Amino acid sequence: MIVDQIAVYVENKLGTLAEVTEIMGDAGIDLRALSIADSSDFGVLRIIADDPARAHALLKEAGFVVSTTQVLAVPLADAPGSLAKVLRILAEKGISVEYAYAFITRKQGNAYVILRVADNVLARDVLAGGGVDAASDGNLFDQ
Repeated sequence: MIVDQIAVYVENKLGTLAEVTEIMGDAGIDLRALSIADSSDFGVLRIIADDPARAHALLKEAGFVVSTTQVLAVPLADAPGSLAKVLRILAEKGISVEYAYAFITRKQGNAYVILRVADNVLARDVLAGGGVDAASDGNLFDQ
């Protein structure tokens, strides 16, 4: 499924990650996944939240530089080789993955991988053709 991902550009300084997560926690926003990539001066915190529009607005109001990007959330069995299968299907069709991060769900045995690709719809359709159902309209927060 295609979902909204929040990207927060944060300074590499003590307490910044705590501040971002406290803002969302205090507002009752549930986080499903997050990833952070850093350089010497700043980091990019990527978040999948249950209310991305509200998270975006709250973080922007708090003075953070924030953007929203659509990414592909692909359901996987929480088992060896599941991610490799998805990535092989994409690679064989010439679809490059810019970045990825994964998380397990509340239901035992289920996981998701978040993929940033150039064309989410094409990647979703290619995966469906390879037997991977990435088109589900299910809610990541019910899983």
